Amino acid sequence: MTATPATPPAAPWAPRTAEPSLRGRIGGDARSGHYAVAHRYRLHLSLSCPDCLRIAVTHSLLNLGETLPVTLLPTVPDGPHGEHSALRPLYEASSHQHPGPAAAPVLSDGWTGRIVSAHAPDILRDLADRFGGEGPELYPCHARNDIGVVERLCEDINEAAQRAGRLGTDSPEYEVALDTLFGALESLERRLAGRDHVLEGTHDEPTFADVRLWTTLVQLDTVHRCHLDAAAVHRIADHRRLWSYARRLAALPAFGSHLDLEGIARRHHARCRGHEAAGAAVQIVDWAAARRPGPVTLWPR
Repeated sequence: MTATPATPPAAPWAPRTAEPSLRGRIGGDARSGHYAVAHRYRLHLSLSCPDCLRIAVTHSLLNLGETLPVTLLPTVPDGPHGEHSALRPLYEASSHQHPGPAAAPVLSDGWTGRIVSAHAPDILRDLADRFGGEGPELYPCHARNDIGVVERLCEDINEAAQRAGRLGTDSPEYEVALDTLFGALESLERRLAGRDHVLEGTHDEPTFADVRLWTTLVQLDTVHRCHLDAAAVHRIADHRRLWSYARRLAALPAFGSHLDLEGIARRHHARCRGHEAAGAAVQIVDWAAARRPGPVTLWPR
């Protein structure tokens, strides 16, 4: 009987899924309890976290700076088990003896002093559905199925890259993980043929699919690449439309202004237990050069 390989231990402070009690939603009117009011809520984000980066980009695309303020947290959590100590009072006020770490992202309610949600997908939808209106239509009805497809492909990229990095280049399962990774990249590469954004028929404006794909590519190049061999990284870099797209979005202040490259590196080194591989030598995108300084303004219509 062949023994099943032990699952590698989780990162020492890998964030846990928010408890159901911390997954409130913003409603449409006063009867909902939590309803959209300017200056009532606050986002608490650490830009080295992919979920927080997605929320920050969405916040900028929707021009919510005057409506919904943001508190930036340290790039590396300063408490045990991945906790941001600044968030502990909010968690304790919202969930007595909260069982998990006080992790970001958080959407808090200034009227009650409690957390509305610590669940990134719900926060993203509420930003667009309840606070949006001036920016692009990030979740158009006609594109919701396609957005779901892109999100699943991005999940495949993250999971396959993480698995390959954990297994190491000598593992027979390493190539299996890479096949999944390359398959997802090729599917997304085809979607970008002849257009600037990943979804067709979105009037030359970004959607949640673009926000998700761009942050996934940032993570792939700045974190996962470090644990892949040089041949795998060359194959990843050969998806030229994807990386051209990533550079183009990075040049837009709503995207690139939130890139904390040093913070991403510090967060990675603080939590990573894998070994650096040959692919760590050179990044696919010079993200620092791709960013353009400038104010984060409303997406042009």
